[in-house]
Amino acid sequence: MEDKNVIKLPVTEDKITAKKRSRPPKFDPEGEEKLRQQNLKRLAVLGEEDASVKRLETLVFGAEEELLERLVEENEEEQTSVLQLEDEEGGGDEDSEGEDELRQQLQPRKAAWVDEDDELEEEVDMKHRYRRNLMKGDAESVLSKQRLQQRMKEQFQKSMGGTPSWAQSSDQKKKKKALDEEEEEEEEEEDDLLRRTGNFVASSESLPSGVLRMKKCLHANNARPSADRLTSVQFHPSAQVVMTAGLDQSVSLFQVDGKTNPKIQSVHLERFPVHQARFSRDGQTVIATSLRNKMFYLYDMMEGRVAPVRSVRGLSEARVKDFSVCPDGGALLLTGTNGYLHMLTLKTNEIVRSMKINGDVSGVAFCPDGSKAFVNSEEGEVFVWDVRSSRCLSRFMDDGCVKGTAIAASPDGRYLACGSQAGVVNVYSQEACLNSTNPKPLRAVMNLLTSATSLTFNPTSEILAVASRVEDEAVRLVHLPSLTVFSNFPVASRKVTHRVSCLDFSPRSGFFSLANNKGHAPLFRLLHYKDF
Repeated sequence: MEDKNVIKLPVTEDKITAKKRSRPPKFDPEGEEKLRQQNLKRLAVLGEEDASVKRLETLVFGAEEELLERLVEENEEEQTSVLQLEDEEGGGDEDSEGEDELRQQLQPRKAAWVDEDDELEEEVDMKHRYRRNLMKGDAESVLSKQRLQQRMKEQFQKSMGGTPSWAQSSDQKKKKKALDEEEEEEEEEEDDLLRRTGNFVASSESLPSGVLRMKKCLHANNARPSADRLTSVQFHPSAQVVMTAGLDQSVSLFQVDGKTNPKIQSVHLERFPVHQARFSRDGQTVIATSLRNKMFYLYDMMEGRVAPVRSVRGLSEARVKDFSVCPDGGALLLTGTNGYLHMLTLKTNEIVRSMKINGDVSGVAFCPDGSKAFVNSEEGEVFVWDVRSSRCLSRFMDDGCVKGTAIAASPDGRYLACGSQAGVVNVYSQEACLNSTNPKPLRAVMNLLTSATSLTFNPTSEILAVASRVEDEAVRLVHLPSLTVFSNFPVASRKVTHRVSCLDFSPRSGFFSLANNKGHAPLFRLLHYKDF
């Protein structure tokens, strides 16, 4: 029985049609092929089948095999694209993070603090005493703040020898690290060469100007620093040895290796503060003089014997202070008072001849062959003497000099340097000085502000070292082929040389040292020269 509580809904037409809708017929390939053949026959009968119809049919429908291949390829491409999308979605975060880091590295760093006043176009007075040394000419009496900042940046980098490590970017640090590794390899090769003390001149190219490649080493006398001011430093003429002497009454010898510089021997001279000490030409004897009397010492290094010379026959001077070793090696030229020069032979320790100039003697320099001597007077006049005959050949006034203080001649016979109390060092041609009574200097070096008290040429005659003992860091190295001063010595950021009283180069210019008022002998390796 039907339930009376059930309400019957009327049957809609959609449901009726849905019930009557039949399933689509199955795909019959054989039937389709037969139908296709029948159509082709009809077209053939009508005469409409030609090559163009076949081509159109192939383009529209295509062959069955090609159609199946295309369907398979499209399916594979869809699957591949889906996988790529998934990979991109999965690794997108990592790639985006890497890109962000790369962008941050490429973007310039922002300043930690910006002063709005820096952007204002203000002019700065360059004639102020604190900024006067930054001027490059009289036309730059006024500079903008931006140009002054750039000038100070250039000056800082110049004094530091480049951009300091804390101001370099990561790329610059990587490049610097690679360069440092290359330099370490070169230095290892140089150290191997320094272990040999052969008497040969290493072939090298000409010394470039501008910046002198050098490395600061341990102090030459680090194994025994002087307790008082050093007055002398000199390299041995043939061995890898350096000698220092000073007011602490001692003469010391050190082996030079640039790393430890061990002490070889030290000799104490009782109540004898050393004013000057020099090697003999053969390097077997050290001659040392003092300030108080005319006694001097001869230290025979081969026998280890120290012999005082208390009196000199034919010498009427009250004291023996300054002297020069003659190039022939057998005599000393002693500087006396009132313009006298005395030739002392080391064989008999007696005076064989004397010479006299007008005024007091301030310095002596020999020609390379030792036949002539240039004598500088305190009045600024330079005398040329024939050593064998004790005859004055010529004389001339040092250009612009009021009071002469030092003189030096280059080993190759090309240059003569004269220093003055004003700090000016005139560089002459030796040939002009020998043949003219009024030679003109090739260059006036005006980098010292106080009296030029020390002048020394290096053995290759490519560098002239000038110094003043009156002021700290008053040392300059002059590139002689171009007559310009090297810009990177001394380093302005810190005190290294202090007040210098003596300068010297090693026999092959591989090392440079000086004696200062702190009792130290700073040592520098000149990297251009390969031998000691």
